[in-house]
Formats: sequence, structure tokens, C-alpha cells
Amino acid sequence: MATFRLALVQLAVTATKADNLVKVAKLVKEAASKGAQVIALPECFNSPYGTSYFPEYAEKIPGDSTQVLAKAAKDNGVFLIGGSIPERDGDKLFNTCTVYNPEGTMIAKHRKMHLFDIDIPGKIRFQESETLSPGNRFTTFDTPYCKIGVGICYDIRFAEMAQIYNKRGCKLIVYPGAFNMTTGPAHWELLQRGRALDNQLYVATVSPARDETASYHAWGHSSLVNPWGSVISTMEHEEGIIYDDVDPSYVDEVRAQIPIGFQKRNNIYKVEEMEETKN
Repeated sequence: MATFRLALVQLAVTATKADNLVKVAKLVKEAASKGAQVIALPECFNSPYGTSYFPEYAEKIPGDSTQVLAKAAKDNGVFLIGGSIPERDGDKLFNTCTVYNPEGTMIAKHRKMHLFDIDIPGKIRFQESETLSPGNRFTTFDTPYCKIGVGICYDIRFAEMAQIYNKRGCKLIVYPGAFNMTTGPAHWELLQRGRALDNQLYVATVSPARDETASYHAWGHSSLVNPWGSVISTMEHEEGIIYDDVDPSYVDEVRAQIPIGFQKRNNIYKVEEMEETKN
């Protein structure tokens, strides 16, 4: 379990899908040239974020966007966590993240399990369920460095999901996400630190850059939190890439120091993974 270089790409997403795809290929290449071995993109990297946009920008997998991701992973010899795109499957739409190995093969696909349906009077109302369907599968994948879990944005609020990834052996969870200007300042960092600290693992979040002219304003602040619960890398809201090292052995070190994994009262309570349904 060697230390590896992680890059989080905070992309400025436009309304032109083709432009977004060109920029993604360019930024993945830039990140790889600076030593990144695992690269992650933001939620809805090929599309503006919004329920009115999802049907318009949705595509099947494989499709134009995922072909760009596969090629970028292969051309640069990296593991690529492809943020998310609106996916069309039959008569349903999903918010979906695909993952590629250095050969360009898709090795994982995560459909957002928890849909972002909130209503904060005077602040924001957003209902992903107006157009999207929820995924029903947990998503992990193996690398030579460690096992990695994937969630998308609102998934981070559900502590049990991260606990299951912990039980599966993950030492890093990556959440592409687009928190907004109401929940972002209040909860974005707090949730990342909570998931990392509770499970004694690394948590990475990848947001789109903020576009003040768009209908939805992302908070930005892509970050990496270590197993001690410390934010070790973060940025503001502009487009850019942050880099940092993930040391899987540090996960073991922290867990040995504070061995909560062995101290849980499983005779009294437990989080169980149910049989997954197909979709």
C-alpha cells in the first residue's frame, strides 16, 4: 500500500458539452504531468447542474463523455474518477460516476444513491427526484494503493454509507459534489471531516468551480481530509487543481492509536449492508 498522488480537478463547467469535454482532457493531462496517479473530476462535469438540464445533457454509458474519460485515463496512465454525468438508461435518468483504470477500462459505475431533495424557505429549493432516479448499489474499486469508495454529493450526508465502505476495506472515499451557497458554508467541510474522523480514513470532495452567471451557484472548496479529521488540502471557488499525497499506512496508524474499529459494541448495535437491487 504505497503512498500515491491524488489530484482533484475543480472544473469551470459551461453550457457547451463539447467545450467541457475538451477541457477535461486537457486538465487530466496537466494533472498527470504533475505526478497525479489518481485524478477525480466534479459532479456534473459535462453539464450545468439543474433538473432542467439533466434530460437535455443525459447520455447513455458508454457515450461521448465516457469515451473521453476512458481515453484520458489510458493516454495518461492514471486511475480516473469521472465526477458524474446525467446518464440515460431506458426511460430513467441517473446521476452517475464512472471510474477508469490506467488501461482505459471502466472498472466501476456509481449511481447517486441519495437524491438531493431539500427545501429551505427563503434560501433554496431543489428536487433531483423531479427528473432523476436513485442508484441502489455501493461502489468500491481496487487500486495498487488501496481500495477506494465512491459517493456523489448528497451521499456524504449518510454516515452509514461511509461506514459500509469502511467495513469493505476502503481507505479513501471520493465524493464528487456540488454543494450550494446555503449548505456549502454550513456543512461541506463539517461533513467531510465527520466522515473521515468517524471512519479513520481519507475523504476527498470535488466540486465544480463557481459560476455566478449560472442558475445554480456551487460552493467550490474541493478538499482532502486525512484520517485524523484534518483538512490537508483545499481551495476557494475558482477553477483549478489541488494535489496531495494519500498515505494508506497512515490510516492503519491512526486506527492503531484510537482503535474504535475493535471497540464497537457489535453485540448491541451494527450497520448492516442489505442485498443490493439491480439498476
